[in-house]
Amino acid sequence: MGSCSPLFVLAVVLIGIPFGINEAKLAYDYYKYSCPNLETIVRREMLSIFLTDATAPAAFLQLMFHDCLVQVRKRETIGYIKSILENECPGKVSCADIIALAAKKSVSFSGGPHIQIPLGRKDSTTSSYQQADASLPPQGIKVHELIHTFASKGMNLEEAIAIIGAHTLGVGHCMNIASRLYDPQPHGHMHYGYEAFLRLKCPTRVPITNFTFVPNDITPTIFDNQYYRDVLMGKGLFTIDSSISTDPRTAPIVRHFAIDQNYFFQVFSSAFVKLSSTNVLTKGKGEVRRQCNRININ
Repeated sequence: MGSCSPLFVLAVVLIGIPFGINEAKLAYDYYKYSCPNLETIVRREMLSIFLTDATAPAAFLQLMFHDCLVQVRKRETIGYIKSILENECPGKVSCADIIALAAKKSVSFSGGPHIQIPLGRKDSTTSSYQQADASLPPQGIKVHELIHTFASKGMNLEEAIAIIGAHTLGVGHCMNIASRLYDPQPHGHMHYGYEAFLRLKCPTRVPITNFTFVPNDITPTIFDNQYYRDVLMGKGLFTIDSSISTDPRTAPIVRHFAIDQNYFFQVFSSAFVKLSSTNVLTKGKGEVRRQCNRININ
């Protein structure tokens, strides 16, 4: 899923990028008068992309969870949508809101829930890709660390495990799982056949190329609850995937999501809104960039 991190679903919580919010300052009808055709335009442009690239939803969802725009796929598309909106309603719609809308459209287009999110985020007036990468959680994050991280952002335990379900879309790169396969330490609950499959796909401790990858679950272009079914069978790609299926605090939730997709969708939607509405920049604390890849120069 790009070069940022396989744990992209955790990134936004830690780096406080312009997605997160003081939710009171966001509104579901924020653009009702300033840009009434916003969602129609975003939907139209996203649909044309989705119909030609089945992997696009995963890339846009990653953008939502990690704002390292110089490193993630599809950043140029966000810029293109921004240019269209600048013609429609100049200086009104932030790049942060466009990315959030693209992510929610990606979830629904892939078969996931239709999520309503409040809008009104502003773009950052500074950029630090090094800080963003440095703030990513470690590859071997433990369950208790995961729980603490999301609890500090207002999520309950179910929501924390639901947001990890974003791993149902996309792929993981061999460079991010090689240590799990080849280091002489316990690597958690893993089906022996799945481990053999991963070793076949990732045959060396140091991957020959960064472009070798394996799907996150067996339906990597469909937003469903297959991820939870897979991890229960010992087919979790990352260490944290395996850990949540065996930890007594989280295993019952994994099992519930695995058998009840509608319930997973419900909890994921709640978690998505909270995650996209935490620590965001609003009003005077940011700006609406004219171009997404650079701050405004007045």
